[in-house]
Amino acid sequence: MNPFPHKIDSWLVSAYALGMELRLEPVLAAKVEQWSVETGRPTGDLVEDAIAGYFSELEELRATLDRRYDEIASGKVQLVDGAEACRLLRERAAARQKSIA
Repeated sequence: MNPFPHKIDSWLVSAYALGMELRLEPVLAAKVEQWSVETGRPTGDLVEDAIAGYFSELEELRATLDRRYDEIASGKVQLVDGAEACRLLRERAAARQKSIA
């Protein structure tokens, strides 16, 4: 039991501020090490940048999906059947090929 229950939040924050251990598969770890040697940057910085970039892209993707869902739900955008979409793309590609030839 924590003798200072009101201090738990600051204790958790300081525990995570110390860093994190990350275990990578040997092949991925070797790639990170190679990248570190090639760029002259510490491996920790490379991994941190990669994770930050991943979450940034994930946020962007979620925002795009949310926006598209809202557009579909509001009727602003109409859904197209997959087979119909393929047919339209093939027609456009064929038309482009004819205009080039």
